[in-house]
Amino acid sequence: MHLILTGATGLVGTAVLDAMIRTKDITKISVLSRRPVKFTDDRINVIIHKDFASYDHGLLEKLEDAQGCVWALGISQTQVSKEDYVKITKTYALAAAEAFQSLPSKSGTKEPFNFVYVSGDGATFTPGRLTPIFGRVKGETELALAEMQKSNPSSLRASTVRPSFVDWNGHEEIKPFLPELGMLKSVAGSIMSPMMKYVGKSRWSPTAPLGKFLTGMAMGMWDDALDGEGVQKLPGGFTVVDNPGFRRVMGLDVANN
Repeated sequence: MHLILTGATGLVGTAVLDAMIRTKDITKISVLSRRPVKFTDDRINVIIHKDFASYDHGLLEKLEDAQGCVWALGISQTQVSKEDYVKITKTYALAAAEAFQSLPSKSGTKEPFNFVYVSGDGATFTPGRLTPIFGRVKGETELALAEMQKSNPSSLRASTVRPSFVDWNGHEEIKPFLPELGMLKSVAGSIMSPMMKYVGKSRWSPTAPLGKFLTGMAMGMWDDALDGEGVQKLPGGFTVVDNPGFRRVMGLDVANN
């Protein structure tokens, strides 16, 4: 199976790439990135891509036969202007979902393309006056993806996952590849990790199972489990997986991890 990944140099993307490498059924990993990726594996094909709003014929040919994508590209709302945040969070994701529906296939036949959007806890379809930018924009993106799937069910199968406190502590394999978090974030993460793990576990999103879950979503692995607590289905079949849903599917509460 051939999958696409964006955001591979970020925290969630790093975890996803680690999970993809560990999945034997994945035969090719196309990484769209603005800069080189540290991971090395014979299946990884890093494609340096500067404009995530545009996908020309040459680029789509390089993605031939890809069956799914984990869209982990993102940035904090505090790091850019509102205009740039909307462009990175919403415009880029929608442009990719539109383009990937028409990827060339050697066989000439295709199943709907699995597009998995990494959102976040706080995303909402009903923003209020106090809703932060990220909650509003991510919710708008999710709704736009849902509408895109509803209009093109034979070519697109979109979904969104909303992790909460993304915790890399204990995931030793990815630490050499993580982005520079800075002293303050590193210390805060070390302090918060045990608190979230045992006290606020419904919001705890450890990177090892999160990466595996997102990879499985792009592969269509969890279809039978995507019902029940923590999972919403919008008209047209668009799936929203909140953090409790991810934890339930991965057995985190049962294992008390």
